[in-house]
Amino acid sequence: MVMMEVMVMVSSNGASSSSFSLLDDKGWNRWMNGKMMKLCVYEMRWVEGKSDEFGGDGSEVMAEIKKQRRKMTKLTSCFAIVVFISLHILYQSSASGDQNSTSTYNVLKFGAKRNGVTDSTQAFLETWSAACGTSSDSSEIYVPKGRYLLGAMAFKGDCNSHVTFRIDGTLVASPDYRVLGQANNWFSFEGVSGVTIIGGALDAKGSALWACKLSTKTTSCPNGATTLSFTNSKDIRVEGLMSLNSQMFHIVINGCQDVLIQGVKVIAAGNSPNTDGIHVQFSKNVAIFDTSIKTGDDCVSIGPGTKDLWMERIFCGPGHGISIGSLAKDLVEEGVQNVTLKNAIFKGTQNGLRIKSWARPSTGFVQGVQFLDVKMINVQNPIIIDQNYCPHNLNCPGQVSGVKVSDVLYQNIRGTSATAVAIKLDCSAENPCSGVRLENVNLTCRKQAIQSYCTNVNGKSVGTVQTSSCL
Repeated sequence: MVMMEVMVMVSSNGASSSSFSLLDDKGWNRWMNGKMMKLCVYEMRWVEGKSDEFGGDGSEVMAEIKKQRRKMTKLTSCFAIVVFISLHILYQSSASGDQNSTSTYNVLKFGAKRNGVTDSTQAFLETWSAACGTSSDSSEIYVPKGRYLLGAMAFKGDCNSHVTFRIDGTLVASPDYRVLGQANNWFSFEGVSGVTIIGGALDAKGSALWACKLSTKTTSCPNGATTLSFTNSKDIRVEGLMSLNSQMFHIVINGCQDVLIQGVKVIAAGNSPNTDGIHVQFSKNVAIFDTSIKTGDDCVSIGPGTKDLWMERIFCGPGHGISIGSLAKDLVEEGVQNVTLKNAIFKGTQNGLRIKSWARPSTGFVQGVQFLDVKMINVQNPIIIDQNYCPHNLNCPGQVSGVKVSDVLYQNIRGTSATAVAIKLDCSAENPCSGVRLENVNLTCRKQAIQSYCTNVNGKSVGTVQTSSCL
């Protein structure tokens, strides 16, 4: 594209001119590179009685005008052409300006300090208020390099524009876990639409709280806060973010629609309690791509009410694997449907692909799940459906799970199991699993022959299934 300058002379006295810039394309190029614009100007000047400006009596110029105009019979007037071009350029210029209307808000200008010591919570909240209330089509909150000490914050809609957080710095919590530990969330977005977070690191400094919870000497530890939470929101994008040492869950998507998580890194110790990497519930149209999760609980946990979840190119480990559930916590519960995991690697995890529900009545269900192209590296339970879920065997309900599991595909699952039972399908006696399909499953165990265990399940094995399939 070539930037060109068009001089449009439309004044009745011939004294004024207007200059417009436009980005040329193939269509306009035929106008700008030819003689037509020049001839149009010549013709207007001729009509105004100023042909002498072109030399002679102007008859040769007028003859050329007539010749060219005959070739342009579809255009009734060069004057109309000039006016059309000028109006088009003005419109395009105005439209372009509207489309690119973005306001930027630097947290430093609102009083934030990047020394990691001064509390910048209020400065961030004021920056959000300004960006949320702007009249621009979009706004950007910019966080420059540095460390920003922040307490619990709630960012609430309804904003006038789409808001992007562009973070080049690191947001840190207080080293005293009690400061954040009493809150439910560290960063909470509630009822927002069109929010994007790009880059940055969130360091919740959760290790002290983990130590408290793991200690046998005290029972007064707070529950802790989720690092990043989206509730009842839509059109959400999180890209290139790193979440470190969350007190509880790292990222929660709750009651949301149209969410994209891409290029995210989650890091916490393998023994950190309840530090799920990404938890999704009561949400639809959620996609997670190119994400690495190393944590002490589920890499991705999928709760009731989840619909149309796509996960691709996921690395998990350490952690408890990718889990649907636990379900049947409540009698009346929404189901989970249309979940796909594709191209994933599990390394050293307690579980690989897990569906879990408590053994109690429930209206919940799991339907339409695909696990595709997954590699296991020393995973304790590569494939598991556990409908008698009861961690640590404490206060187990001892009933029968009401959750119905159906249409589950395991395709191209390969690698190594840390235990002999690589496939365990323990389904409900009241609602047996149905439509379970194992296709090209190749799992081995270094120490002993591989086994599978099935109860209350209907399905089949297809293709090469090297494990001794119980289906």
